[in-house]
Amino acid sequence: MRMWGAAALAVLLAGCSSTIVPRGVGSPPPARPSSTRPPSAGLPVRQPIAATPIAPMAVAPVAGAATALTAGVAAGPATLPMTPDSAERALAAFRISCPSLVRRADASGLTQPGDWSPACTAASAVPAGGAMQFFATQFEPVQVGEGRAFATGYFEPEIAGSRRRERGYDVPVYAKPADLIEVDLGLFSNDLKGKRIRGRVEGSGFVPFYDRTQIEEGALAGRGLEIGWAADPIEFFFLQVQGSGRLRLPDGSVMRIGYAGQNGRDYTGIGKLMKDRGLLGPGQASMQGIVAWLRAHPAEGRAIMRENKSFVFFRELTGAGPLGALGVPVTGQGSVAADPKFVPLGAPVFLSMDRTDATGLWVAQDTGGAIKGANRFDTFWGAGDEARAIAGGMSARGTAFVLLPRGVLARLNAGRGGRTTP
Repeated sequence: MRMWGAAALAVLLAGCSSTIVPRGVGSPPPARPSSTRPPSAGLPVRQPIAATPIAPMAVAPVAGAATALTAGVAAGPATLPMTPDSAERALAAFRISCPSLVRRADASGLTQPGDWSPACTAASAVPAGGAMQFFATQFEPVQVGEGRAFATGYFEPEIAGSRRRERGYDVPVYAKPADLIEVDLGLFSNDLKGKRIRGRVEGSGFVPFYDRTQIEEGALAGRGLEIGWAADPIEFFFLQVQGSGRLRLPDGSVMRIGYAGQNGRDYTGIGKLMKDRGLLGPGQASMQGIVAWLRAHPAEGRAIMRENKSFVFFRELTGAGPLGALGVPVTGQGSVAADPKFVPLGAPVFLSMDRTDATGLWVAQDTGGAIKGANRFDTFWGAGDEARAIAGGMSARGTAFVLLPRGVLARLNAGRGGRTTP
């Protein structure tokens, strides 16, 4: 299952969070069993080590470009400053992307499925320590449009939870309700092609599904939809934003859950609301800062969080994961979310950024609601406290280069695919 919030922290800082179970105004959070570790939202944002990115090539912007093909591509540097560790992680991610790459239509317009076959064949036989050589020989870097990149970060959260409701675990983790119906409006009118809505049948009418407040106040209670119970409503919301995560059970085992659906209500980022209302001071506009404010102001925080009417439903994951938009597991420090109209899903990407941790080779294996346009990326950091500390404050700027199979750029330059720059 793909991460629903691949752009989770970007959207979060445009705002978000939520309380799931209603409590009396000003009431404390649920008692937490001594065997459960406290939430890690208070961990400080990891401070970056500054780096100097490669300067992008001067390319005239194309107004309204909808794909990489229309934005234009330019040949990138002859060599890229790869590191062995970054290349090895990217190679592992690229290998598992190959089955999709060689049969998937490329929405960016840059490649054809057959373009990837030589590199995918070669990837299966790369010797130990040969990842950098593989990328250097099989691919050529190109700059899409102006090349100026912005990257945020996401992670797989791990929070305290239980399979059963018990003391200290009373925040329901709901499965997708059977009466949540998605309607393809394009079936009714050509003018509405590509548009979908979600709702439920009430009497003889089709109405919006329950919003966050209604769900918190018990609209789904008693229907047997609970697949688990979380200990902390704020921590659970951050997991909702990410769209996938882990429940650390009382016995120390882990239950992995992934996105199963959403109630169809518009998403409202509370981070932006808080910032616009002057509730977040300097240095607080991070996941950690938002969580601290919510804990310090439970009544006001609940009211703000309910302004986000969107609610996410989950299913238990039993295989490898978490899964990205390609349907394959994403790799910590190796996978990145991108807009498939500008980066072929499964393609390697080199990010040269103004901080060292974001700089390196990544593979585009995911998408996200806020990850739109050329050179917009969301880096995946895996699970655990380290991943959370990095992703929670990730904000990097620099230059991006998409790695295309050798020969593709020559074909584009020959006039078979729009404007290119030699």
